[in-house]
Amino acid sequence: MKGGYAGKLLFVDLTKGTFDERPLSEEMAKDFVGGYGIGARLLYKMMKPGVDPLGPDNILGFISGPLNGTGALFGGRYMVVCKSPVTGGWNDANSGGAFGPELKKAGFDAVFVSGASAKPVYLYIKDGKVEIRDARSLWGKDSVETLESLIQETGETNLRAALIGPAGEQQSLMACVINDKHRAAGRGGCGAVMGSKNLKAVAVRGTGEIPVANPEMVKKINAEILNHMKNGPTVEQVKLWGTYGTGGMTAGAGLTGDSPAKNWGGAGAVDMGEASLTKLGTFSFDARYNTKKYACAQCPLACGAHYRVDDGKWPVGETDRPEYETLAAFGTMALNDDVESIIKCNHICNRYGLDTISVGATVAWAIECYEHGIFTRKETGGIELKWGNAEAIVALTEAIAEQKGFGKVLALGSAGAAAKLGKGAEYLQTVQGIELPMHDPRFSPRFARTYQHDPTPARHVKGGLGIPDFRSPNEVKYSYDGRGQIDVAITCHTEIVNAAGSCLFGGFSMPQGALSGLLEAVTGWDFKEDAVLRTGKRIMNMRHVFNLREGRKRADSQLPKRCVGEPPLAEGPLKGVTVDHRKLADGFFESIDWNKETLVPTRKSLEDLGGMEDVIQDLYQ
Repeated sequence: MKGGYAGKLLFVDLTKGTFDERPLSEEMAKDFVGGYGIGARLLYKMMKPGVDPLGPDNILGFISGPLNGTGALFGGRYMVVCKSPVTGGWNDANSGGAFGPELKKAGFDAVFVSGASAKPVYLYIKDGKVEIRDARSLWGKDSVETLESLIQETGETNLRAALIGPAGEQQSLMACVINDKHRAAGRGGCGAVMGSKNLKAVAVRGTGEIPVANPEMVKKINAEILNHMKNGPTVEQVKLWGTYGTGGMTAGAGLTGDSPAKNWGGAGAVDMGEASLTKLGTFSFDARYNTKKYACAQCPLACGAHYRVDDGKWPVGETDRPEYETLAAFGTMALNDDVESIIKCNHICNRYGLDTISVGATVAWAIECYEHGIFTRKETGGIELKWGNAEAIVALTEAIAEQKGFGKVLALGSAGAAAKLGKGAEYLQTVQGIELPMHDPRFSPRFARTYQHDPTPARHVKGGLGIPDFRSPNEVKYSYDGRGQIDVAITCHTEIVNAAGSCLFGGFSMPQGALSGLLEAVTGWDFKEDAVLRTGKRIMNMRHVFNLREGRKRADSQLPKRCVGEPPLAEGPLKGVTVDHRKLADGFFESIDWNKETLVPTRKSLEDLGGMEDVIQDLYQ
C-alpha cells in the first residue's frame, strides 16, 4: 500500500487471553476504506448471525481511517463497531479526540476483540507491542480516573485510551466508549458490549509515522481548506462553531423547530419562548465557564472547550462544554433552561460513560410518563419529574448513572424500561429501541429516512442527512418526488467521510472536492467522484446486509408518529407539517437498488459493486 495505513490488524481473544496480527490487504483497504467500512466487512465474515450482543461471540472493533495520523485536516475520528444490544443489529459509533491517530502510530489500523475475560483487563499497545493487562484496580473508576491511572501505570504522559466508566461495567444499554476524558463513541450500547467482555480500556501509545503517498499535495489541500475557512461562503458558520462549539446553534434550533421539545410533543418557541431558548445557546454562557479551547487531532476548527464550574448548585470543577445534542436532550426535550444543570448532567454522563442523547431523551420520556400519572412519586424514589424541574433532571441522571432506585431500570434506556415496567410505551420516541437524536424531521425531512432506515437507526451523522434541507424554501424542503438520487449521493459521500476518519464538520469547512483530494494524496489511489459514489455505496450495502442476515425487515423499523407529524403540531413554526417518510424511503430504496418490500439489494447491483461475493451467495443461494 502506498500510504494512509499502518498495514496491520490486531485480533484479540479475551477468553483465551491470546492475540494475533494479520496484514490489512490492499484490496480490503481500497474496497472498504476504513472505519465502519472495514468493520462491517470483517464482522460479517467473522460473526455468525444471531449471536448474543452481550455474549462472548460478539466482536468489538476499534477502527481508524486512512486520514488518521497523516496531517490531513479534520482527519481525527475513529469508529467503534459491534452488534448492538439495543437494536439487535449492526452498530457503529464515531468519536473524535486523538485515539484514532494514536492507534495507527502504535502500529495497527484496527483492533478486533472477541471472547470475554474472566477478570477485568485492558489492552496496552505501544509501538507494535501488545499486552493484556490486569485491570482489577481500574474497575469502578470513572473515565477521568481511569485515564489518569493508566497514564500513571504505563508512565506514558501522551497515552490515549478508549475506555468505559461504571455504566459500561454495569452494562447499561446507554453506555458508551469514552476517550480523551469527554469524547464519546456514544450510541447503540457499545460501552455495554465492552463491559460484557470485562475490557476496561484499549490504551495506546505510538511514535511511528504513517506513510503518505503525496505529502506535498496534502499540504496544498490543507492550505486551501484554511483559506476556505477564512474566506469561503461558510465563514460565519465556521466562526460560530469555532468560537462557541455546536451549542452555538441551540437557541436558533429551538426557535425554528429543529430541536425537538417536550419529548417531541411540543414546540420550543411556544413551550419555552425566545428568552429561555437564548439561555441554552453557548454564546449566552460560554464566557462564564470557558477556560481553554479544545481541538481534536488534525482539526483547525477547535469546536470543543474545557469548562470550570466552582459554585452554584452543581459545582463540578473541571469539566467540558456540552455539545448541541446534549443541550437539546437535557434542555428543550425537558423544557429546561437551567444551563448549569445541563453542564452537570453532561459531566455525569462523561464521567460514567453514558450517551447524553439517550439519557436526556430517557429523562424526558420519564417526565412525560410522570406528568400523565404513569409513574408515581413513590416509584421515582421521591423525584418529582415535572417539565423544567432542573433538580429532578439532575437527580434522575445521577440515579441512572449509579443504577440506583428508579435509575436502575431507566439504565436500560426508555424502550428497555417501558418493556420491563410494562407501561409508558405510548410515549416512546425510539426506533428499534434507540432514542431519536436532536434534529426534527418535521424541520429537515430527510432525517426521517436516515433515522428509520440507516443500518444504525436514529443517527444524525449518517445517510442523506437533513442538513441540505436547513435553508431550503418550504416548496423544496417538503417536496418528496425525485429525492432518492440526491439522498443516495449524499449518503455515499457521508459513508466515505466517516470511513476515512474525517469529521462531518469538514463538510462546511472544506472547499468542494477537498476530501477526495486528501484521500488521493494520502493513499495514492483514485478517489474521484465516481469512486466516492461506488465505494460509499459498497460500504452502505455492507452495513445493511449485516442487518438482513440478522432477519431485519422493513416493518421492524418504525418511526414514532410525533417526529413526522402524525398528527401535525397545532402551533409553533412546524405547525401543520406532516412528513411523507414512506415516499422518502421508497425513493431511496429505488435509487440504491433495494427491493422496496424485502430491502434486499438486487444481485446485479452487488455484482457491479464487487467485493461481496459471499454476501451474494448468502442472499441468493
